Amino acid sequence: MKINYKQTISACFIGYIIQAIVNNFVPLLFVTFQKSYSIELSKITVLITINFVIQLCIDLASAYFIDKIGYRASALIAHGCSAAGLILLTILPELLPSAYAGIVISVIIYAIGGGLLEVLLSPIIEACPTGNKEKAMSLLHSFYCWGHMGVVLLSTAFFAIFGIENWKALALIWAAVPVFNGIFFTRVPIYPLVDEGEKGLTLKQLAASKTFWIMMLMMVCAGASEQSVSQWVSAFAEEGLGVSKTIGDLAGPTAFAALMGTSRLIYGKLGHRIDINKFMGFSCVLCIAAYLCISIVQNPAIELISGAVCGFSVGILWPATFSKASASIKGGGTLLFAMLALAGDLGCSAGPTLAGFVSGKFGNNLRAGILAAIVFPALLLLGLLLSRKNSGGKIKKA
Repeated sequence: MKINYKQTISACFIGYIIQAIVNNFVPLLFVTFQKSYSIELSKITVLITINFVIQLCIDLASAYFIDKIGYRASALIAHGCSAAGLILLTILPELLPSAYAGIVISVIIYAIGGGLLEVLLSPIIEACPTGNKEKAMSLLHSFYCWGHMGVVLLSTAFFAIFGIENWKALALIWAAVPVFNGIFFTRVPIYPLVDEGEKGLTLKQLAASKTFWIMMLMMVCAGASEQSVSQWVSAFAEEGLGVSKTIGDLAGPTAFAALMGTSRLIYGKLGHRIDINKFMGFSCVLCIAAYLCISIVQNPAIELISGAVCGFSVGILWPATFSKASASIKGGGTLLFAMLALAGDLGCSAGPTLAGFVSGKFGNNLRAGILAAIVFPALLLLGLLLSRKNSGGKIKKA
């Protein structure tokens, strides 16, 4: 088989599945960790924060070392850390005096891998000689959604068949995915994001561009619009379907991820027929409508449906903003993608934080929190309009 950019794209698709594994597998084990190692739940939930903070640090640091060591070496490090973290998760809690310390070390290692993958995969796809960059980018990001669904559903099925006490075997199975894809990455071609002989823009040059700041705002809002609701869809499922928390945790996030992936898949397949700006504008309006239904309509079933529709509406926002930024800011290179990833991850934190804060101020009224978070899709729509006005602006290189 002839190795070309199509295999590179396939390796990147699998890379996003790996990111879904490292982000979504361990939270399924929180209760097991609490019972097996007698760890307080408050300490267990800190693992989510650790994962998030490490990935933010990697977003920031990667801009300065990826170009020095190269994309292939960085990709191998990312896959190695992802696999090592999952493998060590089965060893260190038993080996170290503190089981919690063992879990934390494992999370830090696989979070480094996840953070690197977030920064690496989009520019690798962008550099591939494809006919439609926006289609390829949207299809790439859909694989995170399918990976998320696969991790939750397959892990749940494994636990139902073999028992939750055999989670270590499943962790090793999931660790095999980055091992094999890392080997795949040693063979596929990786194309330069910036033409040979040229240097990418510096942070100072990017910061001097109004377009850059508009794109950063859009990325913050894309992340926030997605996570503000996705953090609560399991609660909507519990109320709307009248099911247990376990079933709610499956039904809510799975429906959200399925429709988010569908949105990205539609553009990935039909992007040549769809105006990306119109699709993004429609998605922002649909997102605002979904937020309003969740906040105002006092019907659990409607809230559940609106949560799923919200998944569809936010699906295109993150990958499309990546593509728009790359097309608008020529020569941005790795630094541009790292800054966009940083902004998106900050948004993923800001959205749920704002929703939770406002909910608390209104007597733990979740609807009030979601209503407050409507500011994010509204600002993204404003950013989209501003980006079209500034589409002719160019950044001067020193």
